Amino acid sequence: MKDFLSQIALGEDSRRQFKEDIHNVDSLAAEMVAFANAEGGIIFIGVTDKGNPVGLSKESVGRINQLIGHAANQHVRSPLTVKTENIALENGLIVISLIVPEGMDKPYFDKTGVIWLKSGSDKRRIQSKEELRRLFQSVDQFHADELPTRAQISLLDKLRFRDFLQKVYDQVLPDKQEDLVRLLQNMNLATEEGFLNLAGVLLFTEHPELIKPQFVIKAICYPGEDIHMSSYVDTEEYVGPFQRMFEGAMSFIMRNLHKVQGDQGVNSQGISEIPRTALEELLVNALVHRDYFVSAPVRIFMFANRIEIISPGHLPNHLTVEKIKTGNSNIRNPILASYVAKGLLPYKGLGSGITRALNAWPHIDFIEDREGCLFTVKIARKIHKGE
Repeated sequence: MKDFLSQIALGEDSRRQFKEDIHNVDSLAAEMVAFANAEGGIIFIGVTDKGNPVGLSKESVGRINQLIGHAANQHVRSPLTVKTENIALENGLIVISLIVPEGMDKPYFDKTGVIWLKSGSDKRRIQSKEELRRLFQSVDQFHADELPTRAQISLLDKLRFRDFLQKVYDQVLPDKQEDLVRLLQNMNLATEEGFLNLAGVLLFTEHPELIKPQFVIKAICYPGEDIHMSSYVDTEEYVGPFQRMFEGAMSFIMRNLHKVQGDQGVNSQGISEIPRTALEELLVNALVHRDYFVSAPVRIFMFANRIEIISPGHLPNHLTVEKIKTGNSNIRNPILASYVAKGLLPYKGLGSGITRALNAWPHIDFIEDREGCLFTVKIARKIHKGE
């Protein structure tokens, strides 16, 4: 009882909802679908929207339990296994705690075929193909890097792909077009229809920006600690395959950092104020683990006191900032990650990049914006006299 009161005192959120009574089975099924497509949750029936436990009579409890059974088994596709618990109030009435687990067979639909998602304490319909794909992605049924494109196999940078085959697999580039297509399909870089998929475009075409113009890196260096509309020190946009974008963006960051002399001689070039290895890990993560269902660039903002690397998309599934700091990971783009780990970029995989960056430079903050669908890494810079 005490635990129940403490829960409802917190109010409604994405895991907890209040219903004073239930009469409509379709409405209840929609609520179940939204919870099952998210991380699960509890519906307290017999509690007002304001969190007042008014309770239900025994007759109402019997009626509502029948509605719950019908909703879970006949008005949701696929059927859900839910749990209920009756909580006795001091006035002799009852509150039903309806526990809806996270679904193992996402996406779930209501009887009319609508897919509902949680949106804070409320729910909403899926509005776009991108949202549906992201839902499939959350249960490893589909990933953005395998998205089909209209890029012909002729757009493949054969020299770049040839060198990769030789270096990694000690294999020569096939002479015949049909053999090349089959090889790309077997390597998860082309679709069954014979077009390059997104991973194939981003990794092994000379100008992926002509096919996917939003998947670039935009970098700008400002003179102070705030964004200026017209004043900047340096700016650049980096396009091309993964390697070229990464190398260009790293060069931009390094040339706009201070060099610290330390104990080195006066003729030495000095040491970067932030270890290069930390910056490499964070930039690789931004390229490999960003959400490619969101058509937006990776952005790098450099200020006098910090660097911000902003990636489209929030953390996938159940990951949190605290979890990634301890090495937990959920690979959003497995094809990209597997090829990058083969030496295309300095990427070790296994969720260790963030911990390596923090070990090299602890002054890093991570900010997840689920509403704005952004993930920002803030790297503090050393403050130098005269700035």
